[in-house]
Amino acid sequence: MNKKLLVLDIDGTLVNSEKVITPKTLEALIKVQDRGHIIALASGRPYPGLRPFVKQLELEKRGGYALSFNGGKVVCCATGESVYEAAVPKHFAKVIYDYAIENGLGLVTYDKEVVVTGTKIDSYMEYEARLNGMELLYVDDFVSYVDFDMTKCLLTASPECAVFHEEQMKKMLAPKLNVFRSEPYFIEITNSGVDKAKAIEGLLKVLSISRENTVCCGDGFNDLTMVQYAGVGVAMGNAQDIVKEHADYITGSCDEDGLVAVVEKFF
Repeated sequence: MNKKLLVLDIDGTLVNSEKVITPKTLEALIKVQDRGHIIALASGRPYPGLRPFVKQLELEKRGGYALSFNGGKVVCCATGESVYEAAVPKHFAKVIYDYAIENGLGLVTYDKEVVVTGTKIDSYMEYEARLNGMELLYVDDFVSYVDFDMTKCLLTASPECAVFHEEQMKKMLAPKLNVFRSEPYFIEITNSGVDKAKAIEGLLKVLSISRENTVCCGDGFNDLTMVQYAGVGVAMGNAQDIVKEHADYITGSCDEDGLVAVVEKFF
């Protein structure tokens, strides 16, 4: 048997619109691991936001991995050790903060178990903190507070505004940093060496698994690189159109247990 790596985005892929893994999907994914294959979660979420799913899928005892911050950090779930990490140098905090203030955008970064902001708290950052089970902390002097390299920054804006500001930030920060939307209202900023595909490439070397034996499933803009990179790139039925355009296979939506069909077809 060729051991395979199954890489799963979380929101809109692993979990349904109610943010839960259905019993049918959970059963299928446990069977994948019973057959000797490996599962890795790949999400824009920080690692604390992945823990509930790591536990449900039993990745700690089954040798699974978690790619948090869109591949900015890769953790072996069994040991808690990081096998890959890349961060945004802390001197960029002022540039990003000044732009956010000037344009009325929200801005957060992550400090261990806390989501930190120095801008007016909005519903998008409240959602981000709640989604990941983390405290949302407002600080008066964001730039002084951030005396550490940031695994990721997140700008928040309405979907209509985010399109424009994504392009403006790219002009300011590329090629030193990556700028992209993970959701219509989230503009992510990571180290230029960070995306889900590059993190998976590094993980495959650790696991000695070939790219051809990799199946990557996703729905969002930040899943595009791994869907293109995979031996089999899978778009969920609810995926963004551009993800579907580059996928090898389109499955059902996250509300239709789309991952079950992937398991049945490729595992």
